[in-house]
Amino acid sequence: MADDLYDVTIVGGGPVGLFTAFYSGMRNLKTKLLESSGELGGKITQFYPEKTIRDIGGIQAVTGAGLVRALIGQAKTFAPAILCNRHVSGLERMPDGSFLLKTDNGEPHHTKTIILTAGAGIFKPVKLDVKGAERFESGNLYYTIEQLEVFRNKRVVISGGGNAAVDWANELAPVAERVSVIHRRDLFGGFERQVCEMKKLAEVFTPYKIKSLYGEGESIRRVEIEHADTGEMHWLEADAVIVNHGIYGDYGGILNWGLAMQEGRFVVNGAMETNIAGIFAAGDAVTYPHKLKLIAGGFAEGPVAVNSAAKYISPDAELMAMYSTHHERFTK
Repeated sequence: MADDLYDVTIVGGGPVGLFTAFYSGMRNLKTKLLESSGELGGKITQFYPEKTIRDIGGIQAVTGAGLVRALIGQAKTFAPAILCNRHVSGLERMPDGSFLLKTDNGEPHHTKTIILTAGAGIFKPVKLDVKGAERFESGNLYYTIEQLEVFRNKRVVISGGGNAAVDWANELAPVAERVSVIHRRDLFGGFERQVCEMKKLAEVFTPYKIKSLYGEGESIRRVEIEHADTGEMHWLEADAVIVNHGIYGDYGGILNWGLAMQEGRFVVNGAMETNIAGIFAAGDAVTYPHKLKLIAGGFAEGPVAVNSAAKYISPDAELMAMYSTHHERFTK
């Protein structure tokens, strides 16, 4: 499989990569998808499997895990090659213009075109910058939530003020005994409606930050918080602490390919073309004027990248695939 020549190789198995694989099959392109981690779903699988997603057209509400399951099923419609634990690093242009991708284990992958849907690269959470915090990481200090039931009837402290922190506070409020949100600024980064809901359901401390953690063994029992302006201290009893200070990513060897970048993202044009012919990109990995930073935006960018790849391979190819309602796979 590794030595076969593919039409399209998609690097990154998050939501956008999965939908891109489906659309590539719609174009009857021989498709491979490479994912660096052991699971598909990208950031959602790693950090937000139980978060409720509401900003996809036609889907009123779906959990992150539910969305990923549906996308995986859809992506497999045309039987692409899907390989996990493949961290792409090396790139070589072959004499015939095709590419040879290499993973960290030295495995080669031969392809005519590449579509990068790698998000921010390999995702890692920003850790809590408090002395001794790592001691509790195998206990009740969390950087992601996999099951809401873990927090039932518990006193939960959430540190963070972005969309995810606000959403988690609202999701946990009906489950936990108490939810306390600690944020170093008065303003939150979530949608206004969600922030208003959080302020009704949780006790909110702003502008505060976590100063110290106290506990026994691997379990936190109390959290000391400090007012950012006055230095005033408060204690909160806690059965669990959830930290959502953001995530950062690492593109690894892809940064050595010579791709144009801006603010840590790959620069593309309206056709999702990078500055290297034959390499395209979509989703959180890209930047261009007026980019829509939603999953729904990435779902549009992926097919555009596929259509551009199809034209790159065969200049006489159709501009886009037929509608799925007309595809023979779905009309039989």
